[in-house]
Amino acid sequence: MTRWLERGLLVVGATLALWCAITLVEARHTSTLAPRASGLLPGDAGTKIPQQFVRMAPETGAVLARLDAPTVHLSTSVLEGSDDGTLNRGAGHIEDTPLPGEAGNIGIAGHRDTVFRPLRNVKEGDPIDLTTADRVWHYRVRRTAIVGPDDVAVLDPTADPTLTLVTCYPFEFIGHAPRRFIVQAELIK
Repeated sequence: MTRWLERGLLVVGATLALWCAITLVEARHTSTLAPRASGLLPGDAGTKIPQQFVRMAPETGAVLARLDAPTVHLSTSVLEGSDDGTLNRGAGHIEDTPLPGEAGNIGIAGHRDTVFRPLRNVKEGDPIDLTTADRVWHYRVRRTAIVGPDDVAVLDPTADPTLTLVTCYPFEFIGHAPRRFIVQAELIK
């Protein structure tokens, strides 16, 4: 009986290790993808539609931008959506906030134990770059905060261009973390 239990646990362990390896390889691959140009309607043979006239909602999982914080060695792709499947692959654009490159308060979420782990070392004044298909946006960290999971006021619209990064806190917590770590950065003019 113990031999069957032993073999069963070995199979379960091997399966979990394979699943972890596949998830890590997929996340690493996704982090190398470049954002594609947006603002085109399907069938528009390259005609650019001004952003103020058309805002097509990107598909969940589409690569929107690249996020780089060089002082803390953070570099990842920003995908559309903040569901678990998307956040397992990279950082995710929080729905109902402006898209990268648009005015207002852009919200981006990421898991604390994968792509946003380096944020634990971020400090006020650190640079953050957000690269879209047509431009690089330079931000500077204005503040960090620790808030409750229901405190969504950090994602409220802002008059000035703002980038808000959200991850769970504390970073070393096992299980569902009780709070959120917030990084707010302002666009460098």
